[in-house]
Amino acid sequence: MSLLEKAQPRILIVDDEPANLKVLRQVLQDSYRLSFARSGEAALELLDKEDIDLILLDIMMPDMTGFEVCEKVKGNSDTARIPIIFVTALKDTIDEETGFKLGAVDYITKPIVPAIVRARVKTHLSLVQADALKETQIDLIQRLGRAAEYKDNETGMHVQRMSRYSYVLAVAAGIDEQTANELLLAAQMHDLGKIAIPDNILLKPGRLDEGEFKQMKAHAQIGADILSNPQSQLVALARSIAITHHEKWDGSGYPKGLKEKEIPLEGRIAAIADVFDALTSERPYKKAWSVEDAVQLLQDESGKHFDPELVTLFVQELPKILDIKNKFAEQIQLSR
Repeated sequence: MSLLEKAQPRILIVDDEPANLKVLRQVLQDSYRLSFARSGEAALELLDKEDIDLILLDIMMPDMTGFEVCEKVKGNSDTARIPIIFVTALKDTIDEETGFKLGAVDYITKPIVPAIVRARVKTHLSLVQADALKETQIDLIQRLGRAAEYKDNETGMHVQRMSRYSYVLAVAAGIDEQTANELLLAAQMHDLGKIAIPDNILLKPGRLDEGEFKQMKAHAQIGADILSNPQSQLVALARSIAITHHEKWDGSGYPKGLKEKEIPLEGRIAAIADVFDALTSERPYKKAWSVEDAVQLLQDESGKHFDPELVTLFVQELPKILDIKNKFAEQIQLSR
C-alpha cells in the first residue's frame, strides 16, 4: 500500500460471547478494520501479530479477566499506548476506578447503544491521531534543529544536550513542567538561522574578522525571520530564543543590545546552556574545554554575559547537566 493511501484504523474486539462480537461487528464494520478474540490469551497473541489502534475489551471473561488483559497490555512497551475501552454488562459489579488506574480510557455498558459506541470509538481514535500529530511535530522540530547544526556538528548532539540543559535550568528557576518541556523543544531551533551562513565562515578554524563576524551574527535575526508570525506558543518560544540567546546581561550582546531582564527568561536560559555545551564540545575548528574551565567561565561572566541568578542555579544543577552530557555524547568522531 502506498504511503499516500491511509488505511482505516484497526480495532480489536475481545469478548468470550460470540453474540457480543457479532453485534459490535455490525456496528463498526463499515468504518473500521476489525479483529476479534474470544479470550484474553487470544487477544494478546493477536497484539503480537497485528497493528491495533484501539481495543474494545470485555471485563468478565473466564481464565483471564479484562482487567488482567489491560494490565498486560499496558505493561508491554510495544502495546502500552493502545487505548482500551472496557465493555461491561450493567448487571456486572465492577470497580471502574481499578480500570482507569490500569490505563483504560473509557467504559461502554451492555446492552450497547450503537450511536454511543461509534461516538466513543471515534473520540478516542481522534485522540490517538492528535498524539501522533504531536509526535510528528516534535520529530520535525528535532530534525530542523539538527539541520541548523549539521555543518559543524553532524551528530546533532549539540541541540539534544543544549535543549536538555535548558530544561534542567528552567525547572530549577521555577518554571512549570509543561512550559519547561516546551522550552526543551523550542531551544532545539535556537541556531536555525545558521543554515544561511556560508561554510567558509561557519567552519573557519581561526578567529573571524570584523566582516565575517557581522555575517555570523546575522544568524540570530535570520532564525527569528524564519520563525516569524508564529501560529503556536511553541514556535513563538522558539523565535524568542533564536533572536535573544546571544544577548548579554550587560547589554553588549546582539542583535538588539538588550540588557538584564529586558532579555526574556528563555533567552537567558538558552544563552547559558548554549555556551556551556559549545565550550565543552569538540568542533572542526576547536578542542573541547574541560567542564571545570567551562564552569569557571560561566562564573567569571556572571553579571556580564549571563544572568547571575541563573549561573548559580546552573552550577547547583551540574550533576544533572553532566548526566545529560554523558548520555548524549557525540556518537562519531569529528574528522575534519
